[in-house]
Amino acid sequence: MPTLITSRPLALLLLLLQPLQFKILRVSLDKSEEEIEQFEDYLEELHSSGPAKPLTKEAFQRRTIIDPERPLTDPDYCTDEMKMKNVHDKFRCVREHFFLQIAYEDLQKICKNLFVPCKNGVKKCHRSRQLVEGVYCNLTRGARMSDCEYESSYRKGHVLITCRWQDDIQEIIPAYVNDIMVLHTDVKGNSLFHNEAQWPF
Repeated sequence: MPTLITSRPLALLLLLLQPLQFKILRVSLDKSEEEIEQFEDYLEELHSSGPAKPLTKEAFQRRTIIDPERPLTDPDYCTDEMKMKNVHDKFRCVREHFFLQIAYEDLQKICKNLFVPCKNGVKKCHRSRQLVEGVYCNLTRGARMSDCEYESSYRKGHVLITCRWQDDIQEIIPAYVNDIMVLHTDVKGNSLFHNEAQWPF
């Protein structure tokens, strides 16, 4: 009578090697316990079936704040940076994303501004007082990493963000970039936003 060892030796070998491979990975990473714990949390979230956890302060910075050295008008900006910064939803392409050229500390201060409507009309966003430069990424092709391709649009305007409380650091932090409201002027020189909504300053 065939047993698991004789009928499926390769599958059994892979099952036995998994803990060993992970143990080797932990050693080869040469990282602190905190970094290893964050990596394990990432793996757990990646393979979970529930909704994604909110981004931590560090994860938001890594995925949103950009290096000023690369031209923001580069047409391949989003496709390249989304891969470089590992921006995805459990390896699925995200529909849209914003990269911002602003110091994280300045972005975090926006969380103290009054609530204003987000682009969907719900009044739960905070708007920057100063103009912020950034890139808007809109998915044009693909469903899973790394087949995602994006249209890149340079924007300069008032950024809309949502914020949340992070318990372990006891801080209100940016959670999501909702929009960059681009300023236009009408024939009389009056300022208008790209979505034609009237926003008080």
